[in-house]
Amino acid sequence: MDGKSRVNIKIDSLVDIVLKKDQRTSKLTRGHVKRILTNSAQHPHGIKVMLKEGDQVGRVQKILTDDK
Repeated sequence: MDGKSRVNIKIDSLVDIVLKKDQRTSKLTRGHVKRILTNSAQHPHGIKVMLKEGDQVGRVQKILTDDK
């Protein structure tokens, strides 16, 4: 699943995100969603989230599992 729709993303879901510093290289960072930061229902570049691992913030590219 892609991360452009907010309804697809749940707290604790395992996701791949692109950090701001990695946007040029599209390097993905994997982690579990701590908070959903984007308020709109959709975003063309991916919904912005904060990960539990290190409080990293980025835009969701892939949703790997929905733990809840």
